[in-house]
Amino acid sequence: MPPNQPEQQQQQQEQEPLLLQQSQQSDSDEEERAYGSHEKVIIISPEDAEEWAQTPPFSWKKLWLFTGPGFLMSIAFLDPGNLEGDLQAGAIAGYSLLWLLFWATVMGLLVQLLAARVGVATGKHLAELCREEYPPWARTTLWIMAEVALVGADIQEVIGSAIAIKILSNGVLPLWAGVIITALDCFIFLLLENYGVRKLEAVFAILIATMAISFAWMFGETKPDGIELLLGVLIPKLSSKTIKEAVGIVGCIIMPHNVFLHSALVQSRQVDQQKEGRVREALRYYSIESTAALGVSFMINLFVTTVFAKAFYGTDIASSIGLANAGQYLQEKYGEYVPILYIWGIGLLAAGQSSTITGTYAGQFIMGGFLNLRMKKWLRSLVTRTCAIIPTMIVALATDTSEDTLDVLNEWLNVLQSIQIPFALIPLLSLVAKEQIMGVFKIGPLLKVVSWLVAFLVMAINGYLLVDFFSSEVTTVLVGCIVLAFTAAYVGFILYLVLRAANFFDWLSSLQSKRHTNTIS
Repeated sequence: MPPNQPEQQQQQQEQEPLLLQQSQQSDSDEEERAYGSHEKVIIISPEDAEEWAQTPPFSWKKLWLFTGPGFLMSIAFLDPGNLEGDLQAGAIAGYSLLWLLFWATVMGLLVQLLAARVGVATGKHLAELCREEYPPWARTTLWIMAEVALVGADIQEVIGSAIAIKILSNGVLPLWAGVIITALDCFIFLLLENYGVRKLEAVFAILIATMAISFAWMFGETKPDGIELLLGVLIPKLSSKTIKEAVGIVGCIIMPHNVFLHSALVQSRQVDQQKEGRVREALRYYSIESTAALGVSFMINLFVTTVFAKAFYGTDIASSIGLANAGQYLQEKYGEYVPILYIWGIGLLAAGQSSTITGTYAGQFIMGGFLNLRMKKWLRSLVTRTCAIIPTMIVALATDTSEDTLDVLNEWLNVLQSIQIPFALIPLLSLVAKEQIMGVFKIGPLLKVVSWLVAFLVMAINGYLLVDFFSSEVTTVLVGCIVLAFTAAYVGFILYLVLRAANFFDWLSSLQSKRHTNTIS
């Protein structure tokens, strides 16, 4: 061996980007991470190593390599719960709430970009950071709340898939059979993870395209009024008769589990957090990709809302339409020449299947991050899937013959998820503004104010929903006392999170320390 060969190898390793070196390292501890180093998509090449400190110029090729996580995140904006909110808003409020759908999507985009920012800049996802940031009792409470929100969302998603399977089988397969099929399908899709992140993302792209084609086809068949649609998007309009639907639109857009999910998904690309230029590059591409993804989701939601606005607004059955009977009503009105019932079923199935899979991924990250579990991913998937399938099967057996019961259950599940929103938003806004966590990538004062305003607006809207819901449900003194005790604990924990985000406890500790020092002196 030539004497200078080891020296040449050393120089080559120094020139090789750290990201590529990481991909060759041992994965002995990868079960603790969102993605093992061998699973990540390599973005850069050795030629890029010279400009670590600067943000590289824009590249369409790199944008394509970064594309994927945002579209997986956008599926939560298209799950069966959102579709039901869309169709009810259209049937009851017509075109008048389209402006709110647009601005709710914009608010959702802001929250998701902050989640991506945390994941890219720190190399850790939100659940991991919460485990490190909060004391044991608080992080345990946050974990329980996140799991409850996830189970609630999963029940809606699985039930949505089961309804679609029932529609496409002409009623041969009941809801409980659809639940079993959905559970098995989810594990089949999870096997695709073994073929690489990009293959899995391609499957989700196909499912999103299926939704887009199905609902666009329905849009073309029903021919909603273009002028009314444009005015609905541009002109804010709200009445006392549509306030419940308005609250439902905003409440469905920000999903607690999706905030945790997106902060983990962005780690599927190799980004060196020690190199400012590479982090800024990743944030730029993820911002473009997430905006495009939510643009697509907005159009799909718009199609669904306007179809039902055109078909049922002002009719006697408008207030009785839900996921289970929506396709049949469409078939009766527009199905003379086109099987619109099955088109609706295909779109609903794509929405349910894709959202159940992303829900399983979110469950993996939430459980692993909060509990610091060293558990195989397939086993973690089995645990999280079982937690959702068992209650969903009970629901399916109880509601298979009653659409009214299914609608009531859906209202309760929406309320359940609304309750959990502060426990994802407040930790996110707290962490993304901390210099010791984010470094130079912490958000500035203006973005911080805007983000907190959005958070308080969303929490206020969902607070209205909760008050309205429970005021009609509380019928006895005992139930009233239980709700009151729950409300006190709930509000108290939110205040704790807000005060901690404002560094109130650090200030209080510092003040006590100064008093103690003054007393001694």
